[in-house]
Amino acid sequence: MTYDKPSTKQFTLRTHQPGDMGYISHRHAIIYEKQYNFNSRFESLISRITADFLDNFNSDLERCWIAENNGEFLGCIMLVCDKKPKTAKLRLLMVEESARGLGVGTALIQACIDFAREAGYEHIDLWTQSVLEGARRLYARAGFKMIETQPHSDWGVDLVGEFWSLKL
Repeated sequence: MTYDKPSTKQFTLRTHQPGDMGYISHRHAIIYEKQYNFNSRFESLISRITADFLDNFNSDLERCWIAENNGEFLGCIMLVCDKKPKTAKLRLLMVEESARGLGVGTALIQACIDFAREAGYEHIDLWTQSVLEGARRLYARAGFKMIETQPHSDWGVDLVGEFWSLKL
């Protein structure tokens, strides 16, 4: 199953290529430190997630999409197989500040939902943070429901982690 689908907007979605995982880690680290003061443990987590994706990639069940405009990176998202049966995990949604409001986040989330249905998943779960208000709005609009919260300070600041789920 492929999902390289041009958009009617000012961007296209494509699947990952060599070099994308390093760039995803880099942009997450820069943006989240600048906007939310997350420390290097956050960068370490993102690097582990991207490395695990490459090490264990199953093209029948998993995808990473990159949103771009004329080769310029605008955002990304991943869908990976979860340990729970028939469940996928949405990971690493990020949209560059300059691309917010263009529909990039919505298109990335919809790509995950469409692919998850095609792949036979019954649920998509995700973990986000309460401070990520824009992402939370997009998840809610896509039909995800928050099911649990958990305070933590894993990245040097006090946060509230949120677990969300979507039944397909």
